[in-house]
Amino acid sequence: MNDLIIIGGGPAGVAAGVYAARKQLKTMVIAEEFGGQSTVSEGIENWIGTIKIPGKDLGKALKAHLDAYASDIVQIKEGDRVEQLARSEDANGFTVITKKGESYSARAILIASGAGRRKLMIPGADTFENKGLTYCASCDGPLFSGADVVVIGGGNAGFESALQLLAYAKSVTLLNRSKEFKADPITVEMARKHPNMTILTEVEPVEVKGDKFVNGLVIRDTNTNETRELAITGIFVEIGVLPNTSFAKNIVELDAFNRVVTDAKNQHTSVEGIWAAGDCTDELYHQNNIAAGDAVKALEDLYLWLKKH
Repeated sequence: MNDLIIIGGGPAGVAAGVYAARKQLKTMVIAEEFGGQSTVSEGIENWIGTIKIPGKDLGKALKAHLDAYASDIVQIKEGDRVEQLARSEDANGFTVITKKGESYSARAILIASGAGRRKLMIPGADTFENKGLTYCASCDGPLFSGADVVVIGGGNAGFESALQLLAYAKSVTLLNRSKEFKADPITVEMARKHPNMTILTEVEPVEVKGDKFVNGLVIRDTNTNETRELAITGIFVEIGVLPNTSFAKNIVELDAFNRVVTDAKNQHTSVEGIWAAGDCTDELYHQNNIAAGDAVKALEDLYLWLKKH
């Protein structure tokens, strides 16, 4: 029986793992990979203490930090994921079952499973995924050198993708459903200044066109309902994320977006003995630094709880 099982290997999961090791809690960290969603970023500039770091390097650094403290107190299960979370049969803790069919138990659980990319749900999107339509600008951007491309999404991820693509593409057109942007003003301004950048607001994509590969995107004006087709050969989708919480839906309270509901004071969930942190929760702001901080908060609270039980 472990003291704690941490589900996830992003900033939240690793921060909790490091603190668990320092507090000598017998812990298991189960993660498909380390780094979370940031692994696809070419350069992260807001990880405090590091001016700029590629996403893959951040993932490696997080894993190295955990390894340095793990010793024989923290066991790391990499390359697997939790598919079911339930109370133990003796009701003295919790049991997780992984994709590989393994079963592990612990007195306490920290859910730090993050979130995944939201898919574009319009005609043609599935057909042309990886055939001109992609969800990773940093991964696939160089493949579109000299091309006319579209970025769908007006948040930080959308504008950051557009700025990356401007290094390769002939032109980049960003589409935003509303008039206002969710992205930081400084990021929006950087994009506006580029001569090969076009920003269209109050429009939405309605159909992806193509033959063997993408060759067009039909968009609709949300005010007039008029449609027109953009002649492009690349589509980069940045429309948000979905929390990785399906394994927990039958045990903890989730909100309308399937995020784990937590107490902001201590990250405790609706179930005694289970905490949650990071992008899988109903935290108002989702950032690497916030995820790590919330995980530390959770770890401090669950440590005291374990000492009392």
